[in-house]
Amino acid sequence: MKLAKVLLSSGERHVAIVEENQVRLLDLTQVENCHRLSDILYAPDPAGLANFLIDTELPPVPLNQLEFLAPLDHQEVWAAGVTYKRSQVARMEESEAAASHYDQVYTADRPELFFKATPSRVCGPNQPVRVRYDSQWSVPEPELALVVSPDLKLVGYTIGNDMSARDIEGENPLYLPQAKLYKQCCGLGPCILLHEEPLPREETKITLVIERGGEEVFQGTTSIEEMARGLEDLIEWLGKENEFPLGAILLTGTGIVPPDEFTLEDRDIVSIEINGIGTLINPIVKEASP
Repeated sequence: MKLAKVLLSSGERHVAIVEENQVRLLDLTQVENCHRLSDILYAPDPAGLANFLIDTELPPVPLNQLEFLAPLDHQEVWAAGVTYKRSQVARMEESEAAASHYDQVYTADRPELFFKATPSRVCGPNQPVRVRYDSQWSVPEPELALVVSPDLKLVGYTIGNDMSARDIEGENPLYLPQAKLYKQCCGLGPCILLHEEPLPREETKITLVIERGGEEVFQGTTSIEEMARGLEDLIEWLGKENEFPLGAILLTGTGIVPPDEFTLEDRDIVSIEINGIGTLINPIVKEASP
């Protein structure tokens, strides 16, 4: 089952079950203390609760009559780095002075984890994500995103775009927060696939396509089978000496890195597809130096 937050042409916002060509709107007035998407996700039986909440008085809404919103409420967004071999190589290439650190963290017990975004910095489907005006080498990072409950349980999956200023991080690893965390720095969506059984690692493909002026300028594909770490292991490390009373979204790293000569430009279109979840599309905005 897939759940989403949607905006109707009337301006009304709803939580909905996503079907093949339509959504079923949910009535979040039926159950006490169940008024948000996360209330359903953190319930003992999210799928059963969602089915119970279907508003039978409203007809299904076709997908072409609504917009998907970012599928989060008030959760923090965190991210893991250097979880794929390709990411390890790319990070070593961009930061010669710190290459050994990236090499070591790839095989270390403790993963690289960092704070990525507050909800206000997250963009939903078809909303623009940003390249910093002071970056001349920025790329999207297509990632499987884990939806984590307050008790650190994996409850769902969505798609994340961990925008990254490679030149800023490469200049000095201490600049990582500035390379990663800024306004419009993260894309999420379009929906959440409930965790009812583990994802098939080899069959779960992640595809990145970047278009410029209507033409494809980059395409890459990987699978989560290429990850060096387990999903539950990343969640366990995230929860060490930390609390998430509102839950969290955890981006799991990227295995697709455009060539070094590539950088995003204003008005590029970034599409990230993960089979079984959907496609997250975001235009790129980069403003001139103030």
